[in-house]
Amino acid sequence: MNSSPWHVLHVHSNYEKRVAQSLAVRSVENFLPLYSERVKWTDRTVVAERPLFPGYVFARLSAQTRSTVIFTPGVCRVLGDDERDMVSCEELDKIRAGLASGLLLRPHPWVTLGTRVRVRDGVFGGIEGMVTELRHQCKVIIALEAVRQCFSLEVDICDLVVLNESVAKPPMKKIPVYGVDSFRTRAQRQPTNSLIQQA
Repeated sequence: MNSSPWHVLHVHSNYEKRVAQSLAVRSVENFLPLYSERVKWTDRTVVAERPLFPGYVFARLSAQTRSTVIFTPGVCRVLGDDERDMVSCEELDKIRAGLASGLLLRPHPWVTLGTRVRVRDGVFGGIEGMVTELRHQCKVIIALEAVRQCFSLEVDICDLVVLNESVAKPPMKKIPVYGVDSFRTRAQRQPTNSLIQQA
């Protein structure tokens, strides 16, 4: 089984599926994570498949296929060959398994604030992310570093381990508490009763 990392292809907007199909025709191994979403049209509701990481397709390149991939219609560029520009096989395997098992994975904007946590077990066991909401379930934002994009995962709070690492934040921040907006100092905050943006 191939465990080499995946290259990241930056593609034109709305060209993700076409690029993936073109690569498949050229016998280039690729992966385009898709999630299903109900879309309401004027006359009916349909289920549409959308890219989890809009603007990106993952592919395994070799010296022989690199030029073929670069000149594939819709491909803008290959992000790079450095480890930080590539995605590990383990990361994409977890995403593939999560989508296949029906986990609610959705695109999410890149974020810089939040409490860092680690998922205890399950398909995403060991993965680290940032908490952005705490209600009946905890919403964790997981980053895919190579494309600087994120996706959200909803898990039970008991399935998370809070890490020591945290992101610096201003001393005062407006946060909603039980639906009421109020300014609270760090000493007054009670994260368990609020939508967490900080530990």
